[in-house]
This record gives sequence, structure tokens and C-alpha cells, in this order.
Amino acid sequence: CTTDTRVEKDNIIDYLNYPKRIFPIGRLDKPSEGLILLTDDGDIVNKILRASNNHEKEYIVTVDIPISQTFIERMSGGIYLEDLGKRTKECVVKKIDKFTFSIILTQGLNRQIRRMCEYLNYEVQTLKRVRIMNIKLDLSLGQYRELTKEEFKELNTLISDSIKTYEPKTIDRSNKF
Repeated sequence: CTTDTRVEKDNIIDYLNYPKRIFPIGRLDKPSEGLILLTDDGDIVNKILRASNNHEKEYIVTVDIPISQTFIERMSGGIYLEDLGKRTKECVVKKIDKFTFSIILTQGLNRQIRRMCEYLNYEVQTLKRVRIMNIKLDLSLGQYRELTKEEFKELNTLISDSIKTYEPKTIDRSNKF
């Protein structure tokens, strides 16, 4: 879903050939598929993507070995990703069948789900984003549509209190110990 034609000549923007400049809200890596929101509004992008705003993104994931209860519990509780030096936030994970689970994240670290699974010795076979906040995937691969007025209104309500940029905390240094 890159917009950089130097990196990927068959990118989403060229594929859609939309009549005005738009860019994706978030990313999906090349072996993944699913819902991507596109916009020309940078404020919406930042409000949706900032992890501290806790906006949900839901995925359906198929792995290579049967899913255990331990796997569900460990994924849900967060995993320390050594290569990123970060622990993932707690999330909602539900088993769908022997090899498939749903996961709802409020964080979007690079290749997060794949890295979490790898840490637990599972390999992702398929990964599909099916929801971003109130917007659910309802199209076939390669199709797009405009948000409905109702979807857009609800989306704006959901992000109305969201912070769009990083605001550093101020430290009171007036009291010296």
C-alpha cells in the first residue's frame, strides 16, 4: 500500500487512479490483504493511527499449527518484541477455528501480528484486516467505495477527542530535592 512509485511501481494509488491526491491510513504489508482507508485529510490519518487514541483495527489470521488456549492468552496479554524493543499492548484475541483467530489491536507496530505469532512459534499463513474502528470490510479484493454519510459521521464522532500529534509531557522541575 505504499504510495512511493520508486519503491513499488504497482502501488495502491496508481491502481485506483483516483481523481485527486489521496494516501492510505496505515499500512498492510505485501503478503496481507484487507481494508485500507484512503483520504486526503492528514488530521484524520494521525488521529486514527496514534496508538494512544486506542482506535480498534480488527484482523482475521490463519496460522500454520493448531491454536492453543495458551497462544490466545499470551497473544491477548501482549508480547515483548525484542527486535523492536517494545511490548505490544493488551488486545482481544478469539479463536475462530483450529487454525484461525481474530485479533483486535489498538496499536500498529510494523508487522506486529506476524512478529507476535513468530515469537510464539506460529507462522502466519493469511492475514486480513476486516475492520478499522466503525468501518467494516464489505468489498471484494481490489474494489473500493466512498464511505457512507453515516459511516463518515460516526468516524468523526469516534475521533473527535483524539490527539493528532505527539504532545510531550511537561516536567515540573521547580521542586528540587
